[in-house]
Amino acid sequence: MGISSLAVLIPDVTNEPHYKVSLLKSFDSGVSTIFCGNTCHTYHEAKINTRKHNLFGFIFFFISSVLVLALDLATSGKGGLGPFIGICAISCALGVADAHVQGGMTRVLSLMRPEFVQSFFAGLAASGFLTPSLRLVTKAAFENTQDGLRKGALLFFGISAFFELLCVLLYAYVFPKLPVMKYFRSKAALEGSKTVSAILLLTARNPKEYNWLSNKELLLQNFGYALELFLIYVVTLSIFPGFLSEDAGSHSVAMYNTWDLIGRYIPVIKAIKLVSRKGLTVAIFLRFFLIPAFYFTGKYGDQGWMILLTSFLSLSHDCSTKGLQ
Repeated sequence: MGISSLAVLIPDVTNEPHYKVSLLKSFDSGVSTIFCGNTCHTYHEAKINTRKHNLFGFIFFFISSVLVLALDLATSGKGGLGPFIGICAISCALGVADAHVQGGMTRVLSLMRPEFVQSFFAGLAASGFLTPSLRLVTKAAFENTQDGLRKGALLFFGISAFFELLCVLLYAYVFPKLPVMKYFRSKAALEGSKTVSAILLLTARNPKEYNWLSNKELLLQNFGYALELFLIYVVTLSIFPGFLSEDAGSHSVAMYNTWDLIGRYIPVIKAIKLVSRKGLTVAIFLRFFLIPAFYFTGKYGDQGWMILLTSFLSLSHDCSTKGLQ
């Protein structure tokens, strides 16, 4: 399921050469769409049907992937304002789909076992690793043919759409029938009935004794964690993918995704997991030195130092976010 994010990277740097030739030199990454979507889902999470929510995300992923193919075929790969706006709109749609999938799947899996959430996010990292690798293969397959860049991109889009369709079918028909899903669903139903009975008993005695915390109150109680998580992503998104794709090349993006996949599992080793709150706060603020480090390395350094910094950026991001959990 985590690999479904393969399509959200389509408008990103992996196919940037094709769009630089046919469209304009700027892209909508969908990051703001993902952020806004997840914020809305957090606010309305109590009213959401999680299964329909996730299924909508996977289906929207598939439709958006097919629309990329349709747009390119309809315009014969030609540029212009219309195709550019279409690609930006599809990129936003992919951001909406990614927000649905990540928010919904995290909610479902977190109610089961933490290891399931870890595996899901490892799948997200794997999608980032597979994307440049797959793009490299499809690009090389048509390297010596006429209009090879576009043909390679179309093949990549087709494979991405197939992955999305596979995820739709797996979630709709296979996922609910897994024994582990049936077990946790029955367990949740049993615990839910006990919780409701306990709440009714407490409120019958004294209604003021049992109060639900609002989202605002929860945010205020965990403001320190929320701020630190925000600062982690400020540093990471200031460098990746924009700076790396524009000034360092797609190989640096591939290196980031590779170490991101490795870094997802490093915090599982308890001996090296950062658990000290003070140490974690210091590490988060020290990451801001990466911004000038990348700037001066891109201007005066060589590729070896850039790859080293990229690897450290990815590893520090994963270790910091996992330390907050």
